Amino acid sequence: MAKRKVISSVLKQAIRQSGLSLYRISKETEVDPRILSRFMRGQTRLRLDFADTLAEYFGLELTERQVKHGKRK
Repeated sequence: MAKRKVISSVLKQAIRQSGLSLYRISKETEVDPRILSRFMRGQTRLRLDFADTLAEYFGLELTERQVKHGKRK
């Protein structure tokens, strides 16, 4: 089974691999640079709207997959 990827980890990886400064990403996405910096250091989580903005900026998207859930009683 493939290891699942957490959205925040994927976003952090995209930011690191972009080679862009947090300041530039901030200017182009209008996400506060202090928030980006704290997020990258693991000091805070991103609000969903910021995560959406960054995912769109880096061309990332979620894909739906079939999962089997246990029967509920």
